[in-house]
Amino acid sequence: MSLFRTRILAGVSPAVLSLSVLSAMPAIAAAEDPPAAPAQVAALAADDATFTIGEVVVTGTRMARSSATLYSSVDRLGGDLLERQVVDSAWELMGRMPGVLLTDFNQGTTSGKFSFRGFNGEGEINAVKLLIDGIPSNSNDGNMPFLDMVFPLELAAVETVRGTADPRWGLHAIAGSADMQTRTGGNYQQARLTAGSFATFEGQAVAGIEEGGFSQNYMAAYRQSDGYRDHGDADRLSAAGKWFYTLGDGGTRVGAILRYARNNAEEAGYLTRVDAEERPSATNAYNATDRGRRRLAQGSLHLDTDLGDHADAMARAYVNRFKDRRWVQFSPGTSQQERVTDEWQYGGIAAVHYHVQDSGLHALMLEAGGDVQIQDNKSLRYLTRARQRTSQTRDQSFDLDVYGGYVQAVIEPTDFLKIVPAYRVDAVGGDHHDRLSGRGYDVNDYGTIDQPKISAALTPVDGVVVYGNWGRSFQIGVGSGAYKIPPRTTDLAASVNEGWETGVKLSPGRWLETRLAYWEQTASGEVKRKLNDPLGDFDNLGKTRRQGIDAQVNVRPLDWLELWLAVAWQKGEIREPDPASPATRGNRIDHVPSWLGSGGIDVQPTPDLRLSLWGNGQSSYYLESSNSKGKFGDYVLLTAEIAYQVTETVEASVQVKNLTNTDYAYVWWDGIQSLHSPGDKRAVYGTVTLRF
Repeated sequence: MSLFRTRILAGVSPAVLSLSVLSAMPAIAAAEDPPAAPAQVAALAADDATFTIGEVVVTGTRMARSSATLYSSVDRLGGDLLERQVVDSAWELMGRMPGVLLTDFNQGTTSGKFSFRGFNGEGEINAVKLLIDGIPSNSNDGNMPFLDMVFPLELAAVETVRGTADPRWGLHAIAGSADMQTRTGGNYQQARLTAGSFATFEGQAVAGIEEGGFSQNYMAAYRQSDGYRDHGDADRLSAAGKWFYTLGDGGTRVGAILRYARNNAEEAGYLTRVDAEERPSATNAYNATDRGRRRLAQGSLHLDTDLGDHADAMARAYVNRFKDRRWVQFSPGTSQQERVTDEWQYGGIAAVHYHVQDSGLHALMLEAGGDVQIQDNKSLRYLTRARQRTSQTRDQSFDLDVYGGYVQAVIEPTDFLKIVPAYRVDAVGGDHHDRLSGRGYDVNDYGTIDQPKISAALTPVDGVVVYGNWGRSFQIGVGSGAYKIPPRTTDLAASVNEGWETGVKLSPGRWLETRLAYWEQTASGEVKRKLNDPLGDFDNLGKTRRQGIDAQVNVRPLDWLELWLAVAWQKGEIREPDPASPATRGNRIDHVPSWLGSGGIDVQPTPDLRLSLWGNGQSSYYLESSNSKGKFGDYVLLTAEIAYQVTETVEASVQVKNLTNTDYAYVWWDGIQSLHSPGDKRAVYGTVTLRF
């Protein structure tokens, strides 16, 4: 398989909520597709607003359900940058993506997550659709435990699509989606061994074998660390296999992917403000038996096929398994809890894409697709003492079925104008059984959830793209919040998110790319989970508005020198609060920093030596909706790396994280006091990478 490699040096940062239509990677089609010719790639890339960071391997031009038909804020981080990162968990990789907020709980298996578009990462409102190789990978509540299955060395790229204009996804795609795309095809063998601070050891190995139309890809990885905090031991293991076969003349490909992961970790717990300042590495005596055990599995079947010269189709079937057991105590005045989650998800995805001939226009493309997910969930909670159960507070079994479909057109009246109207609908079914009371409840009848969308891009001259979009996404309750459980006896409507963007990208040459964008997103009646509620119910946050400005610049003045900088200014506010909380009108949404930023420099003075310095940071945030408990959480963290190619097959590198030894912490409000989880201090890691 001949691969065409393209390297577009561009932005790195959490900024760019760019406004709209970033033609989602025309030049870089999904990593699962067949090879693209350079001419095709150049044609696709000529008029997009996408930013790509690092090297991305282009392996095809099949378009069905691809982000290449989008005009929205799409960003891609290449595998060459991803594989170099030293991280405890895969969500940390998103710190180099534009406009992305990282929330570092640093609590065992519940280590953290990412979010964007002015949504926080608290777990109350989970607004990002997570995909792994295009397979939906959120838990029922929208969280991201399936990221435990992913390690950096196996990634070919990470792609984010931000905003409300993407019709491909419904459930959990309130603010957009993120796809962790792993290697498919190729012939390679690679291993990476890392050791360093906090008694950390990590080994990753990947291999690709491709011959005669049959490709095999394998990954195995293990990570162990004592952690910066006391009582913070953790070990994580993951393995995956991918098998794809191309039939006949290459027009059809079938495949399968299997993944498994397990994660065991102690929890250091949360400290008071005084303790966090005076002894940040400590744990509390009452957290001595807190820990988590997690098991994950995912299997999927894939079909891609050409339907003649002008059409193609895709189909996926998958099953997800998530089993989690966690013991946690948040403060000395509360009991330890055992939280058990047991979920099965069964799903299917399909789409057809057609290029209309002789339409009278410069070009016309049509697409239709749909997806379904059937969930079988169990949620149990107990009060415990030293992990011994004393009473049960929750025993729930609930089904959730979500059906969605969309149509989309890419209309090109001329070669400098593209218009993309789309329409998506979703419907929800299911029931809930409270096994403690023996009662059953129906899901809310949300009706047909309609989501019109439209985007456009104008290229007045080469190197200038002006773009914009508008669309709607939706939020429904998660867990018990999706059902009519008394005192709720009437059906609730879905909360509708309406968003728009506008922006401009300038790229006068390979040496410079810059993008400036403005966006807004409003919600008709936002709800948020009560994280410590025995029922698993929700609070009404009310009508909200989020808005922001994103600026990004990437410069390569010399072949051996690259620089980038990105800043995102954002604001989330409560416009019309829950009638029970009138004083919150006009207040900021909790845990949403006013700005996010990142930047860095890469220098390669010789072919064998690479020097890098990068960082990311954010401002402080309010802890809760009254905005009266102070602001916390601001930081700027720097990472430095030096790497040397010892031989053709061996590279050695040293990476220093939190270079300036900055004090920082994740902070939340428990109703009485602020609780703090200090982040890691300076850490040094040495790595040897072997390529065979």
